[in-house]
Amino acid sequence: MLVEASAPRKRVEMIVVRSKLPLLRRISQIFFLLLFVALLLFTSLRPSGRVAGDIHMRVPVRLFFEWDPLVAVANALATHALYRGLLWSLIILLPTLFLGRFFCGWICPMGTLQHFVGSLPSEAKRGKQRIESNRYKRWQTGKYVVLIAGLVAAFFGSMAIGWLDPFSLLVRSFGLALLPAFNFAVRALLAPLEHSHYTAVKTTGESLHTALQATVLDFRQAHFAQGLVLGVLFIVILWASMRVTRIWCRAICPLGALLGACSRWSILGLHKDASSCDKCNRCLLHCQGGDDPIGGAPWRKSECLMCMNCVGSCPHESLSFRLFRNEREVASPDLGRRRTLTGLAAGAAVVPLMRANTGLGKSRHERLLRPPGSLDENDFLSRCIRCGECMKVCPNNSLHPTWDEAGIEGLWTPTLVPRIGYCEPSCVLCSEVCPTGAIWQITPKEKGWVVDVGGQQSQPVRLGTAFYDRGRCLPWALATECIVCEEWCPVSPKAIYVEEAEVIDSLGNVKKLKQPRVDASRCVGCGACEYACPLQEHPAVYVTSIGESRSPASQILLNRK
Repeated sequence: MLVEASAPRKRVEMIVVRSKLPLLRRISQIFFLLLFVALLLFTSLRPSGRVAGDIHMRVPVRLFFEWDPLVAVANALATHALYRGLLWSLIILLPTLFLGRFFCGWICPMGTLQHFVGSLPSEAKRGKQRIESNRYKRWQTGKYVVLIAGLVAAFFGSMAIGWLDPFSLLVRSFGLALLPAFNFAVRALLAPLEHSHYTAVKTTGESLHTALQATVLDFRQAHFAQGLVLGVLFIVILWASMRVTRIWCRAICPLGALLGACSRWSILGLHKDASSCDKCNRCLLHCQGGDDPIGGAPWRKSECLMCMNCVGSCPHESLSFRLFRNEREVASPDLGRRRTLTGLAAGAAVVPLMRANTGLGKSRHERLLRPPGSLDENDFLSRCIRCGECMKVCPNNSLHPTWDEAGIEGLWTPTLVPRIGYCEPSCVLCSEVCPTGAIWQITPKEKGWVVDVGGQQSQPVRLGTAFYDRGRCLPWALATECIVCEEWCPVSPKAIYVEEAEVIDSLGNVKKLKQPRVDASRCVGCGACEYACPLQEHPAVYVTSIGESRSPASQILLNRK
């Protein structure tokens, strides 16, 4: 009797455990999504401290990129090395070899957002339409073609796969579009409260502003070029997920494809009890990966996201995950020779096609100013994953995503826009947060723009050189006194100096004023002069990339006597 009684009790316990799996997965998803958002917010809320003019970011904001095996593999292929921290991606890759794509279903914040949006009611996914949509589709092999093409391109020295890496996509979309929009909206809502004539209302508004400023609001209202484009693209992806469950994860995501390829050796698999299955299709109703958990069809291991919805929703306990299964399954991606060759050919062809229009050497855009510590352009493009971390962390909002300045291959890579913001002399935050070494980590002393951080360097990092348009400069063109650029020049001794000159105004009167000039040997291309120029629409002083440290071909070769 004791033995007979224990069997039902054990069965009940197994049912309870299976029903709790989706709940545990939701808790894990929420935790890692909040962690991602918190780390992203820390990239701009406050510099953690300033010591002797030195700004540091002590929060490990690169954490998710260091967990990204796609970034690690592509970085190793492109550079024949592995940048700091990327070895931690083995924490994700090794368990995948045993447990399958648990990262996609339990950790990835992009997957979590797709999961949440895909679960919302939609006219395109009701009843049989939803069941049919969640069946395996041939187009799901598209992500493997993307993966192959991206890795081949990385082998030939291009990190274009960063456009589609899920973490790069999230940081770009949130950091450069959604969070600035949220910041603007909250400030706009709080402004009437803070300026209210009623003391209680004003106090409430100021208290809310202070609380939000300490938690989620940026300390400055940033705006980014192409922020609208990036935001709309991300919203379109989420909208598509409402029509097709997790379409990004199933059809495009190269990281999911890499993990799916690695999961073919996993020892954890789905067991289907055909004797108890009545083909109610509830497992398909809640399936997120399109891996066919239904009876009578082979389970596709590489597509399963380990969301456990099928196990939790089965009313007859016909499904369970077990170790060392021997049942019929499709372990490898159903790719085929044609799609494999397509991926290889696309990856090999895309690099020369892009670089034919990249604009390297003399044809490169003269206003392409890379952040301090950036590698030479070819090496920079072989490392930069277009994640936007450097742009998000910049305290002066001076870094923005490129459009055509760096050619097609350089799309959404960072460039300094002095008209909007200048490079802070003591700041090297962009080099601290860069996850791949496209911006090599340097110290303020190595940057060499400020004396009080360890002594001025003989060869400071140069981003470019400032030039004057004398036809627009007030002292030169309009005989009007103005030395704003000289006052703003942060280097010591100043790169901008003034010379007194006698000029004749429109009335024929002789007057003395100071006319600014640039000492190219001192100029570091920080952009402060261009930022401060009173001629807002088109500054009379502007910075070009000539003289930048990272390129021997961009030097001023003629020495003044």
